[in-house]
Amino acid sequence: MDTAETRRPRRQTETSLAPMRLQITALGGVKLVRPGDDLAAIVMDALAATGETLMDGDVVVLAQKIVSKAEDRYADLNDVTPSPRAVELAAATDKDPRLVELILSEATGVVRYRKGVLVVAHRLGLVLANAGIDSSNVEPVPDADAAAAAERVLLLPADPDASCTTLCRKLHEVSGRRVAVIINDSLGRAWRSGTVGAAIGVSGIDALADLRGRMDLFGRPLRTTRLGLADEIAAAASLVMGQADEGRPVVLVRGLAAMAGAAPGAPGSTGAASDLVRPPDQDLFR
Repeated sequence: MDTAETRRPRRQTETSLAPMRLQITALGGVKLVRPGDDLAAIVMDALAATGETLMDGDVVVLAQKIVSKAEDRYADLNDVTPSPRAVELAAATDKDPRLVELILSEATGVVRYRKGVLVVAHRLGLVLANAGIDSSNVEPVPDADAAAAAERVLLLPADPDASCTTLCRKLHEVSGRRVAVIINDSLGRAWRSGTVGAAIGVSGIDALADLRGRMDLFGRPLRTTRLGLADEIAAAASLVMGQADEGRPVVLVRGLAAMAGAAPGAPGSTGAASDLVRPPDQDLFR
């Protein structure tokens, strides 16, 4: 029965009345990352350069580019021989056939294409343009002669979730703190212009926070709400990370423990960016 009593908001608790604060800090002192570099050491050096130390429950967000660079995910277009399918798609999209061949090699299928656009389903489950391959902020080959011939691009990490798990463990070993790690990339969205930060790798925090069963202000249970927590953190980190020549690829996020989802770094909260990928049988728009 819908009465005035049932419509009355639930009594606000001291917790709900307390202010919430989230601290997001782009760390300084991050050098240009090279293949084989120790990302844990880079993070710890950046923390020291910024006057910060890790605390339990912190989230470290890294730009995809520095993870790919450390893992040597470079490719030289001059080493690529395009297939007939790549040549066909290149003509339809006005793209380099060699780049299209690399895109197809990272994809499980083509979703949409037109002039200037090639959207694919990446082998990681992500649906994105160009399989996440690009050349922005990719430095030339160090050797001058090789640089003249090389046309380098950078692929996504081979297994971003595994990369995050490894970095989580290393940061715990060197700091003694339980933290979460997110790899952030800029993705486009259906029906929306502009890119936003999104989590393509997660460890140490629930990527997808299931709020079903929690009560709203009026005592009604949430029935469908699942929060893309890792994506929201990645998008927030992108604001201070930048997209061009800012050189701030590592961000420290603090204050999430009291918010939705498992506390970052909590035992048993491993998380995975794959949890954020909608299964194909539930994807109504492909």
